[in-house]
Amino acid sequence: MAEPPRVDTSASGREGGEGGPTPGGRLAPLAIGALGVVFGDIGTSPLYTFREAFHGARETVAVPEHVFGILSLIFWTVTIIVSFKYALLMLRADNQGQGGLLALIGLAIRSAAKSGRREKFLALGIVGAALFYGDGMITPAISILSAVEGLEVARPELGFLVIPITIAIVIALFAVQRFGTGHVGIFFGPIIMLWFTTLGVLGILQIVHHPEILLALSPHYAIAFLAQNIGLAFPVMGAVLLAVTGAEALYADLGHFGRKPIQLGWFAFVLPCLMLNYFGQGALVLERPEAVSNPFYLLAPEWFLYPLIGLATLATIIASQAVISGAFSLSWQAMRMGICPRLLIEHTSAHHHGQIYVPQINWILMVCVILLVIGFKSSSGLASAYGIAVTGTMIIDTVIAFFVFRALWKWSLRRTLLVCGFILLVESMLLGSSLLKVMDGGWFPLLIGAVIIFILSTWMDGRGLLARRHGAGSLTEEEFLGALSERHLKRVPGTSLFLTAQTDRVPFALLHNMRHNRVLHERIVMTTLTTEARPFVPEAERVEVRHFDRGFSRLIVHYGFADEPDLPAAMRLASRYGLELDPEGVSYFIGRERIVPRQKSAMSGWRRWLFILLSDTEISASDYFKIPVGRIIELGARTEI
Repeated sequence: MAEPPRVDTSASGREGGEGGPTPGGRLAPLAIGALGVVFGDIGTSPLYTFREAFHGARETVAVPEHVFGILSLIFWTVTIIVSFKYALLMLRADNQGQGGLLALIGLAIRSAAKSGRREKFLALGIVGAALFYGDGMITPAISILSAVEGLEVARPELGFLVIPITIAIVIALFAVQRFGTGHVGIFFGPIIMLWFTTLGVLGILQIVHHPEILLALSPHYAIAFLAQNIGLAFPVMGAVLLAVTGAEALYADLGHFGRKPIQLGWFAFVLPCLMLNYFGQGALVLERPEAVSNPFYLLAPEWFLYPLIGLATLATIIASQAVISGAFSLSWQAMRMGICPRLLIEHTSAHHHGQIYVPQINWILMVCVILLVIGFKSSSGLASAYGIAVTGTMIIDTVIAFFVFRALWKWSLRRTLLVCGFILLVESMLLGSSLLKVMDGGWFPLLIGAVIIFILSTWMDGRGLLARRHGAGSLTEEEFLGALSERHLKRVPGTSLFLTAQTDRVPFALLHNMRHNRVLHERIVMTTLTTEARPFVPEAERVEVRHFDRGFSRLIVHYGFADEPDLPAAMRLASRYGLELDPEGVSYFIGRERIVPRQKSAMSGWRRWLFILLSDTEISASDYFKIPVGRIIELGARTEI
């Protein structure tokens, strides 16, 4: 019953927004809590990034000028993309304290209220969601595999166990999703804090032997490397972009922790530890060029190697958990915005609304992750597949942010072009470098993205076609009441509620009931549940009531895309507007459509069959909107598309 997002005039998005509440005295605890959720993905990048800069570009040798150049590229790429774009800019673009792709699109829709760009922004949202799912498949595979590969460093003869152990961890990780993370989530922050501390300490122990490696902080070495090694620039940048995977999590998790805790955690702790480890790996390779085979694990003393493997495995599991939870949250928001079908949602915590489990998404992700591990066999192989989805999502963020900066922040065109143009230039270089790896594995996220885009666009087009067919065959309220006065239908005691997706048309289930049963209740409430382009709708703005003659009323319930629909709760709020409803005493009439293909249609045959399949897999409106089961009356209808 969800409509396209409405424009919200009360949402945030102004420059300098707080990005969610940060209660006094809780800044440090929230920053620690953010470590496991926000920085888990980017925090495991040192496992493979520096190594792949040499392995991915086969002509890159471990000579000092290459080591200094690559380290400088890593530092300045992280500075521009993570520190400047996400930590300083995007965290200020909050939508009622919420962040992430769909929250940003909500702000853009608000900015485009009079320009007609809403559908284009929704299309970008579909592309971004598709790329995120591709990222959600690759992240667990490459992270866990890179951690377990430490066994090959400790005991080369145990290399045959890497893939079986990785698959076992992946299966266990996805199998426990249905229990939620509430019981183990308390340990995420301390484990990741230990992980980042270990990264920093390992880096410092090596840097003290070669402090000159810190000269790579100068952008001179990055520029010199690119200028003197034109043939290697793009392959190396394809590996450097691995250092910023997970950067979008800083913005996506804005609503959970707030802007200041995320910024504190990044600038005060995460960024220094990451850079110390990268530069420590560089110092090690300066001393022992052969260590480029796996500089991360070779940083560790021999006695600490096995504990480091265990800690790295825990860190990658936590990083994977954050991505999986993000996929669940994105699916929930996409359902609320009408971008994808309604799927079964299980709440895994009675205290935290955001902890949800989506079984279909969970098992699809698990199968794809296992196939990735088996197909690519190593983290180096997967590194070729990584990057396209990440950079594609980043570019979409920047393009949408351009309109938010202009329309809502009131930036001048020159300032907006300068800032967004510079960021897009860097991100375009990263995307171009990742496209070089299409044949080596980059085809996978492109294939996954194309499939998901096809599915989601088919769903939206199908729902739009159905809405047009319903609108063409339905009556307005005035037309219906006029026709009703000419008929003498029996009115029976009680209240009936009819669900409809349209706010100005009479539900087909109501017409169907009149035609076949020839009876109406004394009170009839036509109800529409809408989704707005903001995360939350306050209770005071939740319901809207219109009263008509002859016992008819219209109830419109407004939800944000992060709200949980609860029709009985909304009905109780309607009493404030003169509509007294007892959810347990109302008869709920729901239309159940049987969609069948027609000979001539605006949709191609394959897309029609796919849409019908998706419609059949949707959970019922009664479950989705929490309607009391014993009060439901379903009226079937056959609709051709």
